[in-house]
Amino acid sequence: MVDPLRDPDDPELLDPYRARELAGLVEAARLASGAVRYGKVGRVGVAQVVVNRDNPLPGGNHACAVYGSSAEVAGTLMRLEQTFADVGRAEAVLYASPTTVAEIEGIADDTGWHAVEESLAVVHRGEVRLSPLVRPARDTDLEGIAELLADDLGLGGTRLLRHLGQRLDDPRCVFVVVDDGIAGSAEGDRLGGFASGFGERGVGLVEHAVVRPARRRRGLGSALVGGVVAALHEAGALLVASHVAEGGGGERFVEACGFDVCYPVTAYARRVDELLD
Repeated sequence: MVDPLRDPDDPELLDPYRARELAGLVEAARLASGAVRYGKVGRVGVAQVVVNRDNPLPGGNHACAVYGSSAEVAGTLMRLEQTFADVGRAEAVLYASPTTVAEIEGIADDTGWHAVEESLAVVHRGEVRLSPLVRPARDTDLEGIAELLADDLGLGGTRLLRHLGQRLDDPRCVFVVVDDGIAGSAEGDRLGGFASGFGERGVGLVEHAVVRPARRRRGLGSALVGGVVAALHEAGALLVASHVAEGGGGERFVEACGFDVCYPVTAYARRVDELLD
């Protein structure tokens, strides 16, 4: 039987109308998440944009939903270069989903932008499984969370720790952890992993899930994701979404956690270092 919500040309994805509607909701939540605590969300040309000098995370400064004529889109991409340079970013980033014009690849190529990552938007539709190993994060966990996230993303410094503290204080943000001691380590005061999420206007996002390398393949990752999904629903989320790299272990992992693939997302980037001088 054909699923009426699916694209008949690619049954793994939603039909274009449904995908665009869902992408708009997810992107609005991602923009709001990037703005915690001192960022701004607005428009540059025909793009939706968040800029946040204090946010070192990849989603803290980006554009999305670029929709208009070819000339409007090309002009917007050029304006975005200066927008991100003005807040000290080394590159401008655009996430292209069903809310972005279909011709974006050619327009981006003509204006010096390059596709750098292919990912998938996924929505949780499975059963939420809670684990007794997972607990809400406390202030005393911040340094451990920062350590795990810095290792995973190649970040560092006091900015990351300060930003995570701001997020922990924001009621829209969710952090859960597992203790390394519970996972079988003698170092009971060390974290074995953490996961984080964000909720905005009924839409929840699972943003990060990181497990210490020595503690992987023990079910801690799926337990952390389940904890975040449950906390987001408890906070009022009617749907919970996430992004994952296309193909490979990441996609298999989120599917095992109860997520379904909905639509593709391409990240485009443009180096703007020379505009910083």
